[in-house]
Amino acid sequence: MKKRILSCILAGIMAVSMIAGCGSEDTATSETGTVSTPASSTEVKADTESSNDNSPVTFTYYNADGKNASWDNPVAKAITEATGVTLEVSYPVSSQGEPKEDVALMIASDEYPDMIYAKGSATDLYAAGAYIDMTDLIEQYGPNIKKMYGDELEKLKWGEGDDGIYQLSYAGVGEKDLTTDGTAQIQWAVIKENNYEYPTTLDEFEKTIKDYLAKHPKTADGQDMIGITMSASDWHWMITLGNPAGFIADAAPDNGQWLIDDKYNVTYKHVSEDEKTYFKWLNRMYNEGILDPNFATQTDDDYIAKVSSGRVVAITDADWHYNQCNRALIQDGKLENTFCGLPLVLREDQKCSSLLYQGLKVGWGVGITKSCKDPVRAIKFLDWICSDEGQMLYNWGVEGVHYFIDDNGQPYRTDEEVKKSQSDPDYSKNTGMGNYVGFPIYGAGSYSAEGIPYTPTTKESVIKDYNEEEIAACKAWGVEMLTDIFPQPSEFPLLPYSALWAYQKPQELANMENILNEIAWPALVKIVTGPESDFEANWNAMVDDLYANGLEDANKAMTEFLAGKIIEK
Repeated sequence: MKKRILSCILAGIMAVSMIAGCGSEDTATSETGTVSTPASSTEVKADTESSNDNSPVTFTYYNADGKNASWDNPVAKAITEATGVTLEVSYPVSSQGEPKEDVALMIASDEYPDMIYAKGSATDLYAAGAYIDMTDLIEQYGPNIKKMYGDELEKLKWGEGDDGIYQLSYAGVGEKDLTTDGTAQIQWAVIKENNYEYPTTLDEFEKTIKDYLAKHPKTADGQDMIGITMSASDWHWMITLGNPAGFIADAAPDNGQWLIDDKYNVTYKHVSEDEKTYFKWLNRMYNEGILDPNFATQTDDDYIAKVSSGRVVAITDADWHYNQCNRALIQDGKLENTFCGLPLVLREDQKCSSLLYQGLKVGWGVGITKSCKDPVRAIKFLDWICSDEGQMLYNWGVEGVHYFIDDNGQPYRTDEEVKKSQSDPDYSKNTGMGNYVGFPIYGAGSYSAEGIPYTPTTKESVIKDYNEEEIAACKAWGVEMLTDIFPQPSEFPLLPYSALWAYQKPQELANMENILNEIAWPALVKIVTGPESDFEANWNAMVDDLYANGLEDANKAMTEFLAGKIIEK
């Protein structure tokens, strides 16, 4: 959920000068005709021969996720050498999230970059007719695109009666869950003291935390230990308060704020009976002093600092968020205070679905705009990025510099390079590897037909990188990987739809969801922080408010939306 939650942060307004339409006048382009857009079904016409060359061409590329705008790095230079393409990359001025204002400026001026990765603003661009339909281009010039997406290419269709493909997914194709943060996390110090027995139900979680606090009420420097804390004073409430409720209480995969049953009925999750049980537990933990009294008022910076101090026994968070705390703890020599992911659920009859494969995430991705004067050259560039050569370069770097080939034909990085990639915060920016979020990519743990790993993250590399605490835990548990204590992907059915949160939704439906979230957030905080005697009244008040503000209509609309996304086999 990482990338979609980040879109909840306000983005700054990008200067109009950053919104260039196409390359400069001296840019080499092929002669192209009108391209189809959501507002036009005119066929794509192109001079195939003139677009086959690798002569220099510059495309403007707006990337809504990041701030590393330079194309002056080894990977970028190698891409240009192989394709002739140079990208003029721009980002939101604030570099902190969804560029609503940027996109609004583009739409108002009806001028767009050649290619764009807009995250959650893609719906606005589509409605404005900014994208071209890439279907015919992919069919004619995209063999590597078709190879990459394979059977899931159909999921890229926009839907809602439109079978056009306007974006290539940003998400890793064939991604394997080689690491997991679980649904909740607890310090390795606690796991060790508990003879490596880890909690899997909420009752066991509570007992483990309380037993540890009873023995260790204070830190070595005299600070009070904290049982559980969260970051719920801003949009992070979804990450630490809202999402864990669905993962733990409903034992559900990540479909954002929604639950999907076996008949593909969709319901807003924060009214489920299991979540009521979970929030009643949180309310009791709060009143007993186990849950941090400041969990809903502290800033996110306060939360990060608190968890990074080693004072917090357990959290319910996403790894992309709390990993900065782990790094700080390691730097301070507090390895045992870093966190172990847990396959935690409400009851023994449930199964943690952290490793369930939800298929290709669609809705966010790179698209070609109607302002692009050479869509054929643009699609060929994207197709090259999808090629084995392009993927090796983008993920591994330059051969002989960032990686080498062993006697078995397998790529490898030196220990020095691995250490550099893990310790240098500017490694991606300086090398270009994985730097341009939005490009279509293969996921970690995926391999070419020849058995070559597309990314440096493999089962072997993950195991090799385990620290002392993780190695000791695997030995005690008798497993090869930390993910082995979780229910495996093969234990779940393959779903005929992607993660619901990742789809681009009609604005009306998005508005419905926002209204429900605006009610649920403060109501859930009140439910948790109120006296135990007020729990039922507070819970019922929230449910009544949600129903009064369109919950049933939202459930129906979301169910109908999902029905149009089901891929029948």
